[in-house]
Parts: sequence; C-alpha cells; structure tokens
Amino acid sequence: MAGAPTIARAGDGGIVSLDYGLASTMLALGSVPRAIASLRNWPEWVVEPTTPQGVVDVGTTSEINLEVLTSLRPSLILSTPFLAALDEKLSRIAPVETFTVYAENGDALDRSYAETLRLGAMIGRQQQAEAFLASADATFERLRERTKSLSAPPVSVINFIDQRHARIYGGPGLYGGAMRCIGLENAWNGEASYWGFQTIGLEQLAELDEEAHLVVVSPLLPPDVLTRLSESPLWTSLPFVRRQRISVVPGVLMFGMVQEALRFSTLMVDVLETAA
Repeated sequence: MAGAPTIARAGDGGIVSLDYGLASTMLALGSVPRAIASLRNWPEWVVEPTTPQGVVDVGTTSEINLEVLTSLRPSLILSTPFLAALDEKLSRIAPVETFTVYAENGDALDRSYAETLRLGAMIGRQQQAEAFLASADATFERLRERTKSLSAPPVSVINFIDQRHARIYGGPGLYGGAMRCIGLENAWNGEASYWGFQTIGLEQLAELDEEAHLVVVSPLLPPDVLTRLSESPLWTSLPFVRRQRISVVPGVLMFGMVQEALRFSTLMVDVLETAA
C-alpha cells in the first residue's frame, strides 16, 4: 500500500475503485473512475448515481480480473481493509490506497466524512470534497427540519433475506447513522455489527414498538416476498402490518458513504411524509 498520498492526473491510466462507496464518492466529486469492481451489479445495489459510459468492469471483489486491470495501466487503486489479501498482487499493478469506513469503534457516517476529505485530497479534488460535504450538511439539516415537522414515529429498516429472515439496520452502520443525523428514532434497539445490521427471524419484529413504521429497502428477495407474507398469520398479526405502516423504498447501498446516506435519508423522509 502506498504510504504517501498519490494524485491521479488527467491523461494517466485513471483510478480503479474496488468499492462502490468510494466510486460513488468519486462521482460526487466530479471524477469518473476508469474501472469499478462488480460494475454489472451497480444498477441493482447502488442505483443512483448511474455510472457514465466507458467505465470498465474489472470483475467481482472475490475474483478481480487481473489481466483486464493490468491492461488499463491505472495510476491508483482504491481499496478497503476487507480486500487486504489482494494488496500484494494489486500493488504490482499500481499504488493501492486503503480507505476505512466500516470498522470496530466507529460510526460509518462519521468515517465517511473523513475518508471523503482524504480521497478528495488524494485525487486533486479537495475543494470539491469540502463543497460536497458542506452541501451534505445543509441537506441533512433540511431533512432534520422536515422530520421535526412530521412528529415521525419510530422507524425500523430491513432487507429481506428470504421469507423468514431479514437484516435489520441500526448501530454504527450507515443507515443507523443517517437516521440519527436526521432525528429519526430507530425502533430496533437490538445489537448490530459495525456493518450496521443484525440478521433476525421475522418473528423478532414483534418486539418493535407498536407505533413503529417498517421501511423495506429493495431489492425484495424473493421478489414476491410481501405477497407470500400476506398469507402468514404471524406476519399479518404484527402491529405495523395491521396498521398498514409499511413502506418500500428503492435500493440504497447500505455499505456506502455520504452520497448513499443522503439518498437514504431523503427516501426515508419522503415515505414518512407520504404515510403521515
């Protein structure tokens, strides 16, 4: 891993991002990655922003196409601690810089701010990074004001894993941090990993506050899961189901950075205003 900041300049091989959140942040700063890992799945998991044409897919993070990566002759590779096993191979191709957003003893949203500034300085976009974060602060403040005016109920956010299990979000993760930032009470008080979720059986949703509003983040797995659950006595007995306090929002990268926290927060306030 390169020890000193490395600036990728126009006309060189460009920057490769092995992480969606870092790639999305580059786009927010007005810089287009030369290549992104798992680009084919971007429309499903990141959704917005869309990637410009010409960005190359270098394979999945579990199987990086080193031949394609080498042919691009990148000036810089952006990575995370969870891909550290690849560092030795990757560093033969280009300098590798590791960014840490998800780790023990830290809040993902706070770390995202810090790493956005570091990334901006590294790629010659420091002013853009500062402006982006100032704009993010202003947006979060507007969302907080909208949340106050709603007198919003406690909210629980899940992804379905299957018809009997879900990931429920909170703790130090991005969704949990975004909810705290805009003043939403999380109805889930249970434990969550530093990734910001806990895997639960759907019966555990009975523990939520009776006033809770459930927000389901797409994609729905399986796609007809809510239709199937409508036939389940357990599901239909849950207070938020009986009171029709369920909303489904488009996919938002749950392991992203500031850009994703903004989008998630906006979607949350929008659906709660609609339901009010």
